Amino acid sequence: MSNTGMSMRGKIIFYEDRNFQGRSYECMSDCSDMTSYLSRCHSCRVESGCFMVYDRPNYVGNQYFMRRGESPTT
Repeated sequence: MSNTGMSMRGKIIFYEDRNFQGRSYECMSDCSDMTSYLSRCHSCRVESGCFMVYDRPNYVGNQYFMRRGESPTT
């Protein structure tokens, strides 16, 4: 999966375990391939800004618009 930040000041955090536990990966800018991080993602938090998350590398595939908030399970 890939994501692209829609706001230059956005911040999204992906967590390996549910309920924001385990290892995490923070993203604050465009990233064309996050497959290795998102394949293990079980919760996420958008602290600021908005993000478009793609389920395939290079900004292709299904799109998921994410705005500020939390998702304790994905």
